[in-house]
Amino acid sequence: MGELVVNGVKIEHFGHASFRISYKDYSFYIDPYIKPEDGKKTELILTTHEHFDHCADGNIRDLLEEVGSVVAPGGCFGQLKGLDVKIVAAGDEFDLDGVAIKVVPAYNVNKFRAPNEPFHPKGLGVGYLITVNKTTIYHAGDTDFIPEMKKLGKVDVALLPIGGFFTMDFREAAQAANTIRPKIAIPMHYSTNDKIKADPNEFKKLVDKSVRVEIV
Repeated sequence: MGELVVNGVKIEHFGHASFRISYKDYSFYIDPYIKPEDGKKTELILTTHEHFDHCADGNIRDLLEEVGSVVAPGGCFGQLKGLDVKIVAAGDEFDLDGVAIKVVPAYNVNKFRAPNEPFHPKGLGVGYLITVNKTTIYHAGDTDFIPEMKKLGKVDVALLPIGGFFTMDFREAAQAANTIRPKIAIPMHYSTNDKIKADPNEFKKLVDKSVRVEIV
């Protein structure tokens, strides 16, 4: 869909929750449900949870170098057999190839497939705080506006779902942006199917002017 460069770090959004982050000659993917046209391979892929539109195992195998690794919560493991998978959970922190990664919670509080059965229960999926070249990018994963967002600390760029139904809608995402106070907010996870139709400009209208909204 588009790209943005922040402090030398290129952020490419391919649609849905699919991103490529690049700095100099190094790049990695997050939730590559939608692949870039160039099909560039990488040594690192992060997935937020096991659902097919995030842990897209076919695309992950296509995009991962032979010596590459996947960072994923435990529910993805069965889909990624044969690959080098680092299983993570909220609270984990580590460095890979000079990329600092902190794993944070992502879950639903008011989106249910059935009574008391959220689409994304606590512990199913995660979000990531990723720091590259002193630039911290928050990929929220599939989540509602949750209390843990108040404790994320410094965020330069927040990638926030706005489509509703399975995640925050644009109003809730604006609340999240106004709480997190990143320098830049990028809306994601919208208008890739009929259930998550949203206008990112409506999100932009509700976000405090101190936060720059980039629709990419």
